Amino acid sequence: MKKSFQSTIYVVFVIVTFIALAKSFMVYENPLSIYENPLVWLALIGFILVVVLKEMVNVIAIKKATELQNEKDGIVAEDPKLWIKNLLAKWTKAKEVEQEEEIILEHNYDGIRELDNTLPPWWVYMFYATMVFAVVYLVRFHVLNDDNQIMEYDKAVAQAKREVSKYKATATDLITAENVTLLTEASDLSRGKAVFNLNCASCHLKDGGGQIGPNLTDKYWLLGGGIKNVFNTIANGGRDGKGMIAWNKTLKAADMAKVASYVLSLQGTTPAKAKAPQGEIWEEIAK
Repeated sequence: MKKSFQSTIYVVFVIVTFIALAKSFMVYENPLSIYENPLVWLALIGFILVVVLKEMVNVIAIKKATELQNEKDGIVAEDPKLWIKNLLAKWTKAKEVEQEEEIILEHNYDGIRELDNTLPPWWVYMFYATMVFAVVYLVRFHVLNDDNQIMEYDKAVAQAKREVSKYKATATDLITAENVTLLTEASDLSRGKAVFNLNCASCHLKDGGGQIGPNLTDKYWLLGGGIKNVFNTIANGGRDGKGMIAWNKTLKAADMAKVASYVLSLQGTTPAKAKAPQGEIWEEIAK
């Protein structure tokens, strides 16, 4: 009676869940949108779990009933772990405790007896494999002079340098101190001004007159003027120990180029409080 009742509840659950899922599919105009509803996923997962658990219970119950019937009929079931024991015996050649008397040696160390066990086959095969590997290694690297680890590393580094050089030569968005150019577009200068005010104005003031940092509006430069020198100074920092930090880890190369162009656009302007000149006069050499 109890088993029949459980089966009835199970069948009712399956039917109700199936109907509910079917109706939920009919509600949505787009069938794919149903999968965005978490309740549908919960229902599907619950449905699958119930079915799987029910089948597992059935399998366990049938197995248990079979074991009880075999026990009642006097049938001895084969040990399910017998194949594991056979495999271990084959790969270790270990003797059972009852058979150790066959391989015990006459040595006696304070009551401790020594067994003459054979080496496990898996260990012996691994030892043979190391011998084969040693011969192959010897022939390959010391007879045929194939590339060793150092040579492979040097070749990989050389190949990487070639690829970097190729990338630098063909990349259109890679800006360095060697290929940077002065930007004059209003949008570029506007972006440069915004980055300057956010990161540089605290030392140079917003009008470039200088405070902790030098005056950027005169012709005097500590590390050279011109777009290439200014870009390099922004990217790699100022003088060691007392200069500006390197911004190449914080700012993108494109933004550093725009800041450098904006700084040069401040040349000749009149700041409110201009700091005294520092460095040497920079004159651009025409090429």
